[in-house]
Amino acid sequence: MVPSREEALALVQEYTEGPGLRRHMASVEVSMRAYARKYGEDEDRWGVTGLLHDFDYEKWPNEAHSPNEEHPSTGVAILRERGVDEDILEAIMAHADYTGVEASSRLSKTLRAVDELTGFITACALVRPTRLEGMKAKSVTKKMKDKAFAAALDRDEMRRCCEELGEEMPEHIVFVIAAMQSIADDLGLANNGA
Repeated sequence: MVPSREEALALVQEYTEGPGLRRHMASVEVSMRAYARKYGEDEDRWGVTGLLHDFDYEKWPNEAHSPNEEHPSTGVAILRERGVDEDILEAIMAHADYTGVEASSRLSKTLRAVDELTGFITACALVRPTRLEGMKAKSVTKKMKDKAFAAALDRDEMRRCCEELGEEMPEHIVFVIAAMQSIADDLGLANNGA
């Protein structure tokens, strides 16, 4: 079973109060939908996977990186009880390295490739007066070289996941920026007129 977007959004709203995490899941969703179109895949299946990938994170953050407790295992257990398809569950498990679940499908590889990158692009947008508007891959790449900027985001993981997906990093960055720009208002990243 693939949850409808409305069902997935209801789960997100039930388990996640923080607007930042909700916006992150929306960023991943829109990027997954864009890649589904590019690859000729099921846009709803891919979008819902992106929307749900972190819905349990706020309640069960898993700072110990347990492979089978808390995030994402708890969320996957909730989804499994609801009958969600295994390929979606596998992708959600595989997006966290510490679970030991390999990203073997294009769905799971895409989720891994867009997850950290959307967070990094968001961080880049927040320090720009025009936010996402006019953002170029070159400026994101430059920020990647600054280890102090958004230090919690692993650049090597972003590059590795992009490579595993079979995309070139500059094109991947452009693609994800464009996807996020399409919902910039919802993400709080539209040009604020400064």
